[in-house]
Amino acid sequence: MVDQNARLAIIGGGMGGLAAAIALRRIVGVRATVFEQASQLGEVGAGVTVAPNAARVLDRLGVLDGIRRVGAVPDGHGVYLNAMGGMVTDAAWEDTAKQYQNIGMYRPDLIDALAAEVDPDAVRLGHRLTSVETVESGVRVEFDNGVTEVFDAVIGADGIHSVVRQAVEQHPEPVYSGYIVYRGVMDASRLPEDWPMISQVWMGNRRHFMCYPLQQRKLFNFVAGIPSERPLNGPWSGPAEVSELAAEFAGDGWDPRLQHFIGLIDKTFWWGLFDHEPLTNWSRGPITLLGDAAHTMLPHQGQGVNQAIEDSSALATFLASADEVADIPEAFRRYTAVRMQRTAILQNGSRRAGAMFDAQYEFADLAKRDADIRVGRDFRRSAVFDYDAQKVAEQALGRFRKVTHA
Repeated sequence: MVDQNARLAIIGGGMGGLAAAIALRRIVGVRATVFEQASQLGEVGAGVTVAPNAARVLDRLGVLDGIRRVGAVPDGHGVYLNAMGGMVTDAAWEDTAKQYQNIGMYRPDLIDALAAEVDPDAVRLGHRLTSVETVESGVRVEFDNGVTEVFDAVIGADGIHSVVRQAVEQHPEPVYSGYIVYRGVMDASRLPEDWPMISQVWMGNRRHFMCYPLQQRKLFNFVAGIPSERPLNGPWSGPAEVSELAAEFAGDGWDPRLQHFIGLIDKTFWWGLFDHEPLTNWSRGPITLLGDAAHTMLPHQGQGVNQAIEDSSALATFLASADEVADIPEAFRRYTAVRMQRTAILQNGSRRAGAMFDAQYEFADLAKRDADIRVGRDFRRSAVFDYDAQKVAEQALGRFRKVTHA
């Protein structure tokens, strides 16, 4: 196992970076230094789901109970609905063994829960990375506040605009999906008393609307996908009027229950939906990537954060097999080889899911769209939710060792 005094830096103090810091401490025994460009740890005030595949990782790391305490487990399966509220299929948001369920999380709560498990002295705020370079003594990182340090290895968890990625691979151009989302949360006390405490997705007319509970059901998250060229002509996000959102789901073609929900919203923001093509490499020597820096994906399968959490477990598992600092590049190479295929499938799957929800392309035939969503229900459970990132990494390690000793 790598010397516990190994110098590891994580660039990015978001959910992926914090999960990586926890995994490195608890699986490898190394305290990594986390550099975050903001002046405090935090996240945009919107929702995210901790899916069963990530809950399994967090459970092994000993942090799932704390997350459950501040999250919201739904009453049962979610539902996919047509525009008028007719049932298309239920959504089984659990693994096959029914050990782990989706947990609705308010993003700031998830950051707080993860940060509580990281040594505060290991987190350095107000450090915006400007360059990263391999040198004879390790990896040199420079920040815009004038700080320069050298580490044995660097992990880039710095998002879609990753600076670390530029040291690994040619910077990919973000790909605009053609859609924006309106996002936000509302006080759940605004809702009718009989409002279902589950996820609901309405789909129709090239747009969709999703909502689900957060924060022990005190809040309700909403996300609405709308076709728009707005991000091509200016910023990628900004404040929005609720009336804009309401107008997208007005008229007789939409479920009055959905329209009532939208009428209760008092605040929203919009974001452009971007991803990038799967990378051809995540690691170069003692530098590697995880989360959005490695595999930015659209949100339609709810796997962006969850894949970053899977990354953290796999990365720590491979690093734990390294005997010394000189072995870290090989551990990173193995981590990349195992994780790239998994995330590329989900990047492409997230694009396809969005096309289904919004009846784009071949899914313009609504009967076909609905049939494909029904088929995808069981596939999601077996291929996505049942996936055990640590077990897969351990099995891969066994194969790598056999090849090495052959």
